[in-house]
Amino acid sequence: MDFLYSGKKKSNNTPTVEEGDFYFNEQGLMVFTEQYHLKRGYCCQNGCKHCPYGFKKKEKK
Repeated sequence: MDFLYSGKKKSNNTPTVEEGDFYFNEQGLMVFTEQYHLKRGYCCQNGCKHCPYGFKKKEKK
C-alpha cells in the first residue's frame, strides 16, 4: 500500500505511545514504528526509518 505525504499540519493531540509503537536500536535510541506513524496521522518530514508516507530525506552533497 502506498501512502503519500498529506500536507497535514501538526496537531497538539499527540497519540499515546503504546507497546509496538517503538523499539530501542543498538545505539539505545528510540525508533518509532510504522504503527505509531500511522496512529499519529501525518508525516513530520524528518526522514524517519519506518515512515509509511513515502517521505525520503534529501541527502546533502
